[in-house]
Amino acid sequence: QRCVTAAGGQDGEVGKARRAAATGEEAGGQPTIFSKIIARSVPATILYEDDKCLVFRDVAPQAPVHFLVIPKRPIPRISRVGPQDTEVSLGGSLGHCGGDTYTVLTLPLPPPQLLGHLLVVAARTAQAEGLADGYRLVINDGKHGAQSVYHLHLHVLGGRQLGWPPG
Repeated sequence: QRCVTAAGGQDGEVGKARRAAATGEEAGGQPTIFSKIIARSVPATILYEDDKCLVFRDVAPQAPVHFLVIPKRPIPRISRVGPQDTEVSLGGSLGHCGGDTYTVLTLPLPPPQLLGHLLVVAARTAQAEGLADGYRLVINDGKHGAQSVYHLHLHVLGGRQLGWPPG
């Protein structure tokens, strides 16, 4: 049995994802709705902002609390992240002990890398939104993942018991 819902629901997002993939939005080049929200040329209800990311309410919420966490630097898809989005560099030096030589890794506390930062911001915003009983994080990737905007974004949904399995 097929689920038919309003434009912001399952079939609406799947349709939007198919159209986005068909028109080549994944390739980039054109500003997305999210880049326009970052630039403040499209209004949004902003919950949090820092130099790396922006958090705002979803315009078509699928739960009582539904917000998005997006990086300010456009990354089209989670499957397209690069080393600059995930890498933690480890400094090291040679040490000696009893005639053996070994590498000593120094782990300075680097600023949170982008993907980890998005997750931390999602968790803190969920707490601020009163989601103490839990919530769901969703990242859609590509046409089959129903990604309708090719700018990486985390959906945070909560405020009610969510069903399983999704989709």
